Amino acid sequence: MHIVIAHYRASPETVGRVAELLPTLAESSRREPGNLSYSIARDLDDPLVFVIVEKYEKATDFEAHRDSAHFKEIGLSTIIPLLEDRQVDSFNAKST
Repeated sequence: MHIVIAHYRASPETVGRVAELLPTLAESSRREPGNLSYSIARDLDDPLVFVIVEKYEKATDFEAHRDSAHFKEIGLSTIIPLLEDRQVDSFNAKST
């Protein structure tokens, strides 16, 4: 399994728009082949911060996600320019 954890920090001026767009990106991403889950959480102490946890069957499924039209349109072109900071970490998980 391939797990991706993204931390997004919006600005006070853009946080509302980011909060509106993330569920649309999640909905499209959940329909991708190889996607096992896509969850969005908002920090309770800092409402400008969002954490996204994505699970894919394989790393190549995540690569396909990054090449998808909806990620390019909603994620790269719309959400990411609204952010003050973005950190993305990827992990491989092995079942035991």
